[in-house]
Amino acid sequence: MRLPSTAHTSRPWRIHEIAPDFHLEDVWALPTPGGPDDLDRLVAQFANGAGAPMSDSPVVRLLFAIRWKLGGLLGWDKPDTGLGARVPTLRDRLPADLRDAPRGPDTRSAPFRSVYRLHDEWTAEMANRTVHGVLHLGWVETSPGSGTYHAQMAVLVKPNGPFGRLYMAAIKPFRHLGVYPALLRSIGQRWHADTPGSR
Repeated sequence: MRLPSTAHTSRPWRIHEIAPDFHLEDVWALPTPGGPDDLDRLVAQFANGAGAPMSDSPVVRLLFAIRWKLGGLLGWDKPDTGLGARVPTLRDRLPADLRDAPRGPDTRSAPFRSVYRLHDEWTAEMANRTVHGVLHLGWVETSPGSGTYHAQMAVLVKPNGPFGRLYMAAIKPFRHLGVYPALLRSIGQRWHADTPGSR
């Protein structure tokens, strides 16, 4: 379910101090009911590539195939367009307590590198010629005092100039109508399959 921006901005996430110059693109509630300590399981799911939408939907697979083909032809994803080349990593901005905290895993199925990992928060980043993007997972109580939790996923971006802004605007309908619904469905299916006692 898509959430208002305030679902992310009203919470005291550390990402606010790390990436204040990034635009909050989307916030989604993930179908991942669990206890207060279950974010680690979801981070592992993301890191292992389970929950990537490409394997679930032929339409989404086609969209990603087109994107990667265009990126290859136009040089959007070359090493010199990424982290540490075109843009510095957000790890360079971390205060000492986050630099010394566990970094968290990188992802296998998408070009995200972990920035930091806390008990209720995980942040990863990627960059190419179009955008510097941040994936943020926050672990929140479903309602005060309920004892049940779920994840919120926020996507923050810093487009690379006018072309990056045009690119983000062009892909917005595809993200909202195809990619995100497939991603949430895949995340929920894997979460349920890996939940003890759910089978």
